[in-house]
Amino acid sequence: MNFDELMKSGANGKDLVVPSSWGQGRASFGGVVAALVFDRMASVVAPGRPMRSMQVSFVGPVTPDEPATVEAEILREGKAVSQVLGRIVQGGEPKLVALASFGSDRESDVSVDAAPAPEAKPVEQCHGLDFIEGVTPEFIQHIEMRWAFGNLPFSGKGGRELGGWMQFRQTPETFSDAHIVALVDAWPPAVLPYVKQRVKTSSLSWALDIVHPRPVLEPGDWLLYKAEIDKADAGYGHTQAGIWTASGELVALSRQTVTVFG
Repeated sequence: MNFDELMKSGANGKDLVVPSSWGQGRASFGGVVAALVFDRMASVVAPGRPMRSMQVSFVGPVTPDEPATVEAEILREGKAVSQVLGRIVQGGEPKLVALASFGSDRESDVSVDAAPAPEAKPVEQCHGLDFIEGVTPEFIQHIEMRWAFGNLPFSGKGGRELGGWMQFRQTPETFSDAHIVALVDAWPPAVLPYVKQRVKTSSLSWALDIVHPRPVLEPGDWLLYKAEIDKADAGYGHTQAGIWTASGELVALSRQTVTVFG
């Protein structure tokens, strides 16, 4: 089941099942789970109010191949902004909880251009992260990543930055905000190049801002992702990241806290 098919299965209001092909260890891939919740939240908001900011708490793992329920509730509907609560429940327990702000454009005298995108090698010159069954997470068979920044996970070489180019292996029908949500969370934590052996990591919390007016994205477009470590210690890592189009337009901003078991 590709990404578009999974999104359609979650849009019918019934329980859904995340296939194991979208797994990450014993859990479902956090990016696709967050995208499912985001999509349900967006469906209850009035047209013309794109998502500006979303905060996600990964409460517990969503088990693949088992039914789960996606819920969304409008907390407040203002003149320009809607505040929405979303969550996914499995086995009677919340597994992911999200708060998002959806807002329409408003007149303002403030207009500041984004900082320039980082320079990166062209996609064709970057090494790809192949899907290897039993080695890489299952969801890698759906998302292609090309390394442009930093060292590989478990290399022990360290470094403050990590990232590169990303797209869906199967070209989607459209390129929506839900697609962006899933892609941004695909990259491994930027702290993993510091360790030499395989250790478990888990996303604890995630904040994502999508910049609007959003650059026009066509199906099959590559996005550039670059994360930098702010601080890592005592089993937790704190990172920030930017996402750009191939032409250098800013698409989204991300902040994440991860736990490191080792």
